[in-house]
Amino acid sequence: MEKNKAVVVFSGGQDSTTCLFWALEKFDEVEAITFDYNQRHQQEIEVAKAIATELNVKHTVLDMSLLNQLAPNALTRNDIEVNEGEDGSLPSTFVPGRNLMFLSFASIMAKQIGAKHIVTGVCETDFSGYPDCRDVFVKSLNVTLNLSMDEAFVIHTPLMWLDKAETWELADNLGAFSFVREKTLTCYHGFHADGCGECPACKLRRNGLESYLAKREGADL
Repeated sequence: MEKNKAVVVFSGGQDSTTCLFWALEKFDEVEAITFDYNQRHQQEIEVAKAIATELNVKHTVLDMSLLNQLAPNALTRNDIEVNEGEDGSLPSTFVPGRNLMFLSFASIMAKQIGAKHIVTGVCETDFSGYPDCRDVFVKSLNVTLNLSMDEAFVIHTPLMWLDKAETWELADNLGAFSFVREKTLTCYHGFHADGCGECPACKLRRNGLESYLAKREGADL
């Protein structure tokens, strides 16, 4: 792949930080974009800023507060409980249109700065029921964005077919295991690193970590 410029959709969480390290290895220039939609844990914005600063990555935070007005859910309202959804219903943490808007606005910025590559940490393997994390959605949107702006953007999803253990392994292979574990924010309740340990995001992260560490320790024997 020709090395040039990429925009990483960046939240400061485990997945997007792993993708940021992946992009830094793959492309000559990388910028990060974070969206402020008045999410439940505003610490997410500060964590993203701190990580971008430490990695010397140019970082843009865009106001996406309109999304908060349009999509009341557990990530935009403190009075809505976090749950995983039952009987085929979507989790309460699903924000309708979020990835659609994030990737659309990331592509607009990419056009302005001359970037052809957009990187996002969505994943279908550890599927949480979010329809906008599916590979078919990303591919469809990629075509739509290219048609809408007469460009040849490529949306990269390095985690699409990885489970959480494999995502930890990728971070380790990129030399970023400790960084990702200690400096990211994945928890739905806003706790750093290993998080609260109780919300769905923390459980998924911890289970993947334990699985990967067991595999790594076994390989060292």
